[in-house]
Amino acid sequence: MFDFEKRLTEIGRQTVLCIGDLMLDDFVYGDVSRISPEAPAPVLRVSREDVIVGGAGNVARNIESLGAKCLFVGVIGDDVTGEILRSELNQNKRGIASHLVVDPSRPTTRKLRFVSEHFSTHLLRADWELARPVDAKIEAALIKQALKLLPKAGAVVLSDYAKGALTPKLIRAVIDRAKKLGKPVVVDPKGGDFSIYRGATIITPNRKELAEATRRPVDTGNEIAAAAKALAATVKSQAVLVTLSEDGMLLHAGRAEPVHVPAYSVKVRDVSGAGDTVAAVLAVMLAAKADFESAMRAANAAASVVVGKSGTATVSMAELRASILPSATLSEEKIVLDWRDLDARLEVWRAQDLRIGFTNGVFDLLHPGHIKVLAQARGACDRLVVGVNSDASVKRLKGKDRPIQTEQARAEVLAGLEAVNLVTVFGEDTPLELIRRIKPTVLVKGGDYKPDQVVGRDVVWAQGGEVIVVDLVPGFSTTRIVEKSRTRKRQ
Repeated sequence: MFDFEKRLTEIGRQTVLCIGDLMLDDFVYGDVSRISPEAPAPVLRVSREDVIVGGAGNVARNIESLGAKCLFVGVIGDDVTGEILRSELNQNKRGIASHLVVDPSRPTTRKLRFVSEHFSTHLLRADWELARPVDAKIEAALIKQALKLLPKAGAVVLSDYAKGALTPKLIRAVIDRAKKLGKPVVVDPKGGDFSIYRGATIITPNRKELAEATRRPVDTGNEIAAAAKALAATVKSQAVLVTLSEDGMLLHAGRAEPVHVPAYSVKVRDVSGAGDTVAAVLAVMLAAKADFESAMRAANAAASVVVGKSGTATVSMAELRASILPSATLSEEKIVLDWRDLDARLEVWRAQDLRIGFTNGVFDLLHPGHIKVLAQARGACDRLVVGVNSDASVKRLKGKDRPIQTEQARAEVLAGLEAVNLVTVFGEDTPLELIRRIKPTVLVKGGDYKPDQVVGRDVVWAQGGEVIVVDLVPGFSTTRIVEKSRTRKRQ
C-alpha cells in the first residue's frame, strides 16, 4: 500500500498534464426576502460574488493546491471571460502553466449561478457556451501543444465536459503518445460513447454515466462491479473507478476483485467539482507511482473534503493528509489559506452562536508578548482566528531581511498553540480586508494603541463588537531580539 506519511513530499514534485474544457464558474450569493413587483420571481439581494476557474480548470486548480505542478491545455474565446480565465490561471504561476488556444468563433464557456445563502439553494443558472467540437485548425493547435508538453509530465488527465475541446482525434493522439512514453492517463468522461477513450489507464464515470455507457443496471454492488468490468473491456483500460456519491467508490482493476470504499461521514454542502478533485488526486497519485487502490482511497478522502465546501472547491495537501491521517495533523487542520474555506468554518461557528475573536501580526519569532496577546484574545472569545502577514507584506513593513521564517512556518507554529483555532495569511499591509471578511465579535491588538486607533475597529463596532488592546510585555520585541542577535554575531 502507498505510504502517505512517508511519500507526501514526493507528491509535491509531480507534474501533471491536464487537457480539457475550460470554463468560468461565477457564483453570486445573497438573500431572498421578497418577490419582484415586475414578475413572479424572487429578488436576490447580492452580498458577494465568487469568480472561479472551473471545468477542466478546476482539475488544474486541485493539482496546484496539492502542491504539484500542472501543465494545462484548453480553449478560450476571444472575449472578456476568456481574458478573466487567462488572468486567473496566470495568478498561479508557481503551480499552473497554462497553454491556451484562442478560438474567435466561440464564446468562452461561463456558468453564472445565483445562490440563496439563507437556504443554501441555487435559484438560477445562466450558461454561455457552444457545445460542439472545435474546428480542424483549433484541434491541430491543441494537439500540437499537448504532445509538446506530454514528455514533461508524470501523468495526464483528460477532463471532458463535452464542450468541444476533447475531440476524438485529440484524445487518440494523446493516449497513444502517452502509452508510448509510459505515462498513465486518467479520463473523467462525458457522453454515451466511451470507446473514444480506448487505451486510457483509468476512467472515472459516475453511476449514471456507467449505466448509460454500458446499458447495464447499476442498482446493486454486484451490478456496478459487472458494469465496470464490461466498461474496462470496452475501453481496454487497466482500471475503472466508479464514483457513487454518498455510497463511496468502486474500483475494478484487472483480474483483482473489485474494491469498494464507503464515503466519509461528512455534511455535504455542494458536490460541484467533486469529480474534478477525484481526477486530480488520481493523476497526482499515479504520477507518484501509487497503485490504483491507494490512489482511489486518496481520491475518496479528497472528495470528502471538497463536498463540505461551497461552490467549485479544491483540496490542499494539508486537508488531504488530515483526512487520511487525522491524528497526525490536528495543527495542520487549523491552517486555512483559501478564504472561501475560512468562510465555511466561520459559518459553522456562527450557526452555533459562538463568539469569534481575531488578532493579527507578523509572529516572526514567537515570544512572551505574543503569548500574552493570544491568551487574552482567546479568553475573550469562543473561537480565535489569527491573521499572519504574508512574506511579501513583512518585507514591505520590516525590511528586506525579514521575515526570518516563511509564512507557512509561522502559520504552523501558531497552529500548534492550544489558544488558536484558525490561522490564515493575508497579503496586504493591514488586515482590514480580512477583518471585513471575518466580521469578528472581538478584535484584539497588542501594543500601546487606543481602541479607536486599531485597524478594523469600525467593522467590529458597527456590529456591536468589542475592541481590546493588550499591554506589551516589557523587554520583548521581535525587532529588538533580531537586532540583538545580529549584534552578538558581529562581536
